[in-house]
Amino acid sequence: IFLVLGCAQKENTQPKEYEGPLQEAENVELFYSEKERIKVKMKTPLLYEFKTGDREFPEGLYLEFYDESGKLSSTLRANHAYYFKTENKWRARGKVEVVNTEKNEQLNTEELFWFPVKEQITTESFVTIRLQNEVIYGEGLEAKQDMSTYTIKKPQGEFEIEDSSTQ
Repeated sequence: IFLVLGCAQKENTQPKEYEGPLQEAENVELFYSEKERIKVKMKTPLLYEFKTGDREFPEGLYLEFYDESGKLSSTLRANHAYYFKTENKWRARGKVEVVNTEKNEQLNTEELFWFPVKEQITTESFVTIRLQNEVIYGEGLEAKQDMSTYTIKKPQGEFEIEDSSTQ
């Protein structure tokens, strides 16, 4: 009796739609330019592209941002990244590091969002910013993508503030 019941079960014959990557590329180096000037250079060891146009960078990502004169202004490095095409938004995760090469300042966090159109980066995660002579901690950040200006939402720690009224 058990043998008959076991064989009488109906198999699901509906095929499942594949939701994995449609394309895969290794050791990718891409350049984004405007008006014949390189704006962003991207390097990644592995890139997946999905049907939706989204892209995943499972082995990390390295970006270089260039200013209007073509000079390197900042870099971004992450252990994992994902590009959301419909929102034109990037998410970097893991050990995320942004360096402003002009000011020699470095931001470290565990998650960061980059909005290319606004040239802005944001996070709600804990951040560490290493300046020339001090370190600033906090939670949440909004900044220009080159870290030339930024606002820490909940700053922590001790840091110097210049008082322009005494000069």
